[in-house]
Amino acid sequence: MSDQPSGAQAPRRFLFLDASARVGGNSERLARLAAESSLPAGAEQRWLRLADHPLPPFQDLRHTGDGRYPEPVGHERTLLEATLEATDLVFVAPLYWYSLPTTAKLYLDYWSAWFRVPGLDFRAALRGGTVWGVTALATGDDKAEPLIGTLRLTAEYMGMRWGGALLGNGTRPGDVLRDERALIAAKSFFAD
Repeated sequence: MSDQPSGAQAPRRFLFLDASARVGGNSERLARLAAESSLPAGAEQRWLRLADHPLPPFQDLRHTGDGRYPEPVGHERTLLEATLEATDLVFVAPLYWYSLPTTAKLYLDYWSAWFRVPGLDFRAALRGGTVWGVTALATGDDKAEPLIGTLRLTAEYMGMRWGGALLGNGTRPGDVLRDERALIAAKSFFAD
């Protein structure tokens, strides 16, 4: 039974998945600014660096044996539980070769396994949540379309809402803090 008063909504829980290869990079700085200035009142936030939770290469077991995957353990379990607890998934991912960094793509590959863990209805658990993207790039915004498309289509496939992408320009550490357009957008990015 919930401790929430009748009619009260549970607080939103934002999971920030930092896929950058650099600690404190431009994408992270932009995401932290957006979180500080525009998360809904009462929202919870959790930050996980995907590099600190390494996953082994994904193995497709769908057509072997019964097609089920074992119960996740270790870093995979940590990421699965954090994902299931979140109402909002924020991919903090610099643009690498026009797409998501390897750690973010590998994390998404594991969703294929989580669909097939006995007793876990992963898609139903995420349905109704929201996917967001925050990225820094060194080229024009149009070059981020493959990254944005991956996240938007993932949300659509999962029955989740696409919250949008916050884009900032920056190459060297701290450059994004000079992108006035991105700083203005960050101040209202998560506002509904």
